[in-house]
Amino acid sequence: MSRAILALEDGSVFEGTGFGALTERCGEVVFNTAITGYQEIFTDPSYAGQIVILTYPEIGNYGTTPDDSESRKPYIEGLVVREFSSIASNWRSREHADAFLAAHNIPVIAGIDTRSLVRRLRSRGVMRGVLSRAGGDPKELIAKALASPSMTGLDLATRVTTPEQYSWDQPVRSCSPSEDFGAPAEPRYNVVAYDFGIKRNILRRLVHVGCRVTVVPAGTTAEEVLALKPDGVFLSNGPGDPEPLHFQAAQVRKLMERTPVFGICLGHQVLGLAAGGRTYKLKFGHRGANHPVINKITNRVEITSHNHGFAVDPDSLNLNDVEITHVNLNDKTLEGFRLRNHPAFCVQYHPEAAPGPHDSLYLFDDFVNLMREYRTER
Repeated sequence: MSRAILALEDGSVFEGTGFGALTERCGEVVFNTAITGYQEIFTDPSYAGQIVILTYPEIGNYGTTPDDSESRKPYIEGLVVREFSSIASNWRSREHADAFLAAHNIPVIAGIDTRSLVRRLRSRGVMRGVLSRAGGDPKELIAKALASPSMTGLDLATRVTTPEQYSWDQPVRSCSPSEDFGAPAEPRYNVVAYDFGIKRNILRRLVHVGCRVTVVPAGTTAEEVLALKPDGVFLSNGPGDPEPLHFQAAQVRKLMERTPVFGICLGHQVLGLAAGGRTYKLKFGHRGANHPVINKITNRVEITSHNHGFAVDPDSLNLNDVEITHVNLNDKTLEGFRLRNHPAFCVQYHPEAAPGPHDSLYLFDDFVNLMREYRTER
């Protein structure tokens, strides 16, 4: 252990105990309020370019296991916690969280007042910051934070995407005898999934409801997708600002006229752009596992998992072409819509959970039903 420093662009400096890698990283400083699932957060590509504060007071206490990783490696730039457990106690654990992050060159700062830090970000908005375990003068670290790139206008999806096409055939796996997801459905539908930073549990959920999944890079053209003869196209989550993804929106505009489309998170934003809408940056974003969303179709409230810093502006959408389906009950932001004239729908939140509740798993069944109806109509 050693000392670590977190410096923010507003001049704030927090000093604490260092874990993880002996290095220095910069990024947008954000917070997540989930009480479980820290490894899934570490490895979610949507956190690329961000230093993540976890508000739950103790992190690392159940270790890590390869089965819980949402991608091939952690994507967070750094980790900020109140207490980083020195003990990993769980029968599934294979490696301590400290060693896991250190192996991937990610620094950790612990022992700071995370409540004070989060309140600062809630009142002033998320900020750029530098997390250093390599020493350095606080004033110099503040200057580095100010010189680091802003998330606005930053295309990170094309940086984290897969370099080449691949297939995925693993369904959801239970992690305890008491967790019964049922047998996977027979694979009947070919789905092409755009990887903007896709989470593995999304792929598992698609397979579980009966999809054969082919994952393609973010730069794949609509013509290349259609050549794979999909029954449906999935648009994944991912990091960064959606506005620079003009090419991707143009491809989706072509695809939504030819095949069913389902989008999650960044995929929701790209579909919004394809439908003629605009996106904007939220003050401090939504990141956690207990956000209430109302389904306007059923009038039921769903508790949902969130991880996004941008949103689609509902006023920019033509309601003759778009139907609003989901709204956030905390701040009334747009959480889901479907197209009236094309077989396409999306949500801003994460129905696959990992971590989070399962209230919205029905959306994967909705996608299968949409593909079935579209196949029958053709």
